[in-house]
Amino acid sequence: MRIIARLFFIVALVAVSMPAALGQNVNEISNSLRGRLAPDKRVAVWEVEASEKNGKWILQGKVDNAGYKQALLGELEKRGITYEDKITVLDDGGWAIVKVAVATMRTQGRHAAEIATQAVMGTPVKVLEKAGEWYRVQTPDNYIAYIPSSLIAIKSTAQMAAWRKSRRVIVVSQQAMLALSPSADALPVSDLVLGNILEYKGIQGDWIKASVPDGRTGYVHMDDVADFDEWSKQDFDADVVISTARRMLGSGYLWGGTSTKMTDCSGLTKVCYFANAIILQRDASQQATTGRRIAAKDWKEQARKGDLLFWGTKSGRVTHVGLYIGEGQYIHCSGMVKYNNLDPSNALFLKTPFLSISRIDGNVGTPGITAVRYHKWYFNQ
Repeated sequence: MRIIARLFFIVALVAVSMPAALGQNVNEISNSLRGRLAPDKRVAVWEVEASEKNGKWILQGKVDNAGYKQALLGELEKRGITYEDKITVLDDGGWAIVKVAVATMRTQGRHAAEIATQAVMGTPVKVLEKAGEWYRVQTPDNYIAYIPSSLIAIKSTAQMAAWRKSRRVIVVSQQAMLALSPSADALPVSDLVLGNILEYKGIQGDWIKASVPDGRTGYVHMDDVADFDEWSKQDFDADVVISTARRMLGSGYLWGGTSTKMTDCSGLTKVCYFANAIILQRDASQQATTGRRIAAKDWKEQARKGDLLFWGTKSGRVTHVGLYIGEGQYIHCSGMVKYNNLDPSNALFLKTPFLSISRIDGNVGTPGITAVRYHKWYFNQ
């Protein structure tokens, strides 16, 4: 009898403990798949939690790719796990275009949250979801962050297609102005920075009539803009990249900054390459995984103008990026945009561990390096 009673006790104990163990396994399965399919939360959404209720596992949360959900459900079915699917796929939120010169985006939908990145006027963004007065959006470099509704113009699929076909101009000056009338003395409709994209509406003397994404119309001097379609067709040109960086010398550092007003280190390289119609990844650690990799120790023999230089910790974690301009010299944003040197004998040498070099030249079109002219968010392909 004692043996039978003990067996009943063990069975009851297992029955009580099984849901908790299984629940833990379901979450482990989800986390394992996330680690393989969507490891970087900066560019992917996989926010799934599993809980047990009445012998069934309730899956709740969000993903930004239907394939992620299918992979998880398929794995659970393969293992014979019963579930109820309440996962939302954030893939049909529509489109928007940034309507101010520089829009600051944050890690959460509140103004006190950390700055994640910025996007400039005319940047198309994919809307993932609305969160009160904020939208969670994805930028053309796949970065995901929150932006206030006041800084974007929501567009339908048809409106986006029309925008992509429209004649547009892009600001090529470091800073400019969209004026109420074709005069240098006119009041502004908006300030403008390098990379802003506006729709062309006509010409009046030396002024281009143009509109911003929410329909406001004004005039920008023709010296400050270029035809967007022609601009997008430029080939790699290290001098364009470097001259953009030189024009920003002395400007201050802003965590998350990604415009000619202020940048962080990777924001600087991103702005300079966008001037050459090339989209880089947002953060230094992401940029370091792209292009042709060159060992840091080989910089004297192999580094070329326009290469990206990476520094970080002794363990190899990338924390900083700069732009090589030749003869050991580079431009980077650390405190402000400035020169430093790779040569230990040079007075401008910095002792931070130099980790690697990435070459963009010859690698446009490879993962993480996109020519604007081939990006479907800018042009109907």
